[in-house]
Amino acid sequence: MPLLSLIVFTPLAGVLMLALMPKEQHRSLRRGAFVFSLLPFALSLCLLARFNPAEAGFQFTEEAAWIPQFGISYKVAVDGISLFLLLLTTFLTPLVILAGWGDIHKRVKEYMVFLLLMETGMVGAFVAVDLFLFYVFWEVMLIPMYFLIGVWGGERRIYAALKLILYTMTGSLLMLVAILYLVILHNQQTGQFTFDLMRLYDFSAPLATQRWLFAAFALAFAIKVPMFPLHTWLPDAHTEAPTGGSVILAGVLLKMGTYGFLRFAIPLFPLAAREALPIIAVLAVIGIVYGALVSMVQPDLKRLVAYSSVSHLGFVMLGMTALNTQGVEGSIYQMLNHGLSTGALFLAVGVLYERRHTRLIREFGGLWQQMPLYGAVFMIVMLSSVGLPGLNGFVGELLILLGAFQTHRVAAIVATSGVLLGAVYMLWMYQRVMFGPLTNPANSNLRDLSKREVLVFLPILVMLFVMGVYPNPFLSRMEPSVQAYLSRMHQKMAAAETSVQLSAVSPQPAKGELKADR
Repeated sequence: MPLLSLIVFTPLAGVLMLALMPKEQHRSLRRGAFVFSLLPFALSLCLLARFNPAEAGFQFTEEAAWIPQFGISYKVAVDGISLFLLLLTTFLTPLVILAGWGDIHKRVKEYMVFLLLMETGMVGAFVAVDLFLFYVFWEVMLIPMYFLIGVWGGERRIYAALKLILYTMTGSLLMLVAILYLVILHNQQTGQFTFDLMRLYDFSAPLATQRWLFAAFALAFAIKVPMFPLHTWLPDAHTEAPTGGSVILAGVLLKMGTYGFLRFAIPLFPLAAREALPIIAVLAVIGIVYGALVSMVQPDLKRLVAYSSVSHLGFVMLGMTALNTQGVEGSIYQMLNHGLSTGALFLAVGVLYERRHTRLIREFGGLWQQMPLYGAVFMIVMLSSVGLPGLNGFVGELLILLGAFQTHRVAAIVATSGVLLGAVYMLWMYQRVMFGPLTNPANSNLRDLSKREVLVFLPILVMLFVMGVYPNPFLSRMEPSVQAYLSRMHQKMAAAETSVQLSAVSPQPAKGELKADR
């Protein structure tokens, strides 16, 4: 059974079904979208159950010729690096649909269609092991997000949507040029066209070429992360997006950038990556501190959470640059943590916005008296984002700092300040919103969480505790793939280093010898 293809294309089947339904039947449209988002999650649980945790390479590989003249194939597979990112996507999508059940009343059919279409793009990008196929899925997920912000967003939605599309399209086009150049170069040296990732892993371009190609890939992924100083589209996109759009954007779409570095940019161009990793580590640390400091002064809850993403994703990038087991595993684990914790933070902000139609912190205060259940949920989510021991965020940050201390000691020391600053701005925000007297009359009749809202938060809260208390099932499935990844990277870097040393000590022919040769 083509399990991965079923996971990828079941949401697309849901799109086709919704397209045939009358747009006035909102209830049926919501139910249909929810069912077609639950099916991929159920299938991905089957995938998890059948996944061999001892296998380092790709599993569940499916391959079919697509455009054989140019070496393009439909090839999908999953390993320990992409497995849980796929699960994160299929886990969050039905929760996003459920969260928007009572919030989205305009163009419900189109909203559900775009969410399902985006799920196909996101899952496809995580499992594609053909560069052309990856690029197709990469673009497929971008268009629905543009419309989610542009149609269902806030007052400045057009500005935010255009900014998102301009930033990401610029990066995407550069990456496409780099992909084509890499494939043409491979063809010139081997006589074969191929977009197969595993075959391109074994191909080594000259260092000067690698620098340009790595720069193009890195720019595309750095925009998507978003890394400092390419992050400026993110706060606008988050602020103007509907709650569901913010959750998907923070939960999954930003991971495309970090995953792209790990899966494509670094292993395809290891020599250039080796030179660039210290620079990336510095930018990551700047992002950690900068994101935390800017979060402190945000008057808007959503912008605060958006800037906190810049800080948290800086940790992900820092762990990746360590190129050791703790750093890379911590990086992958932190991607999952950020998807759950920040996704839940946006859901929590969405609950307040749905009731008060404002996100300004000064409009709230003393909400715990009126909404104790909401206050408890918000507190757990906030503490997981802070990295409290016993919750998921602690494990990821600890692994990243352990890994970074071994390779970038100064950067790791500076990055620890981000943990402290994160606790300060999150606790301060929570204190101003939830504690103190209930002085604003507009908040005196706010209702607590509904059953539907509890149903949305409950699975996320369970995962926050499970990943915080018992991370081994996750890490044990990542480890063989991470070890194989690091082994390949270090071998290629060592071979290149040896080559450089040999060329440096090789005696140069004397002038007389040159004349004799002629």
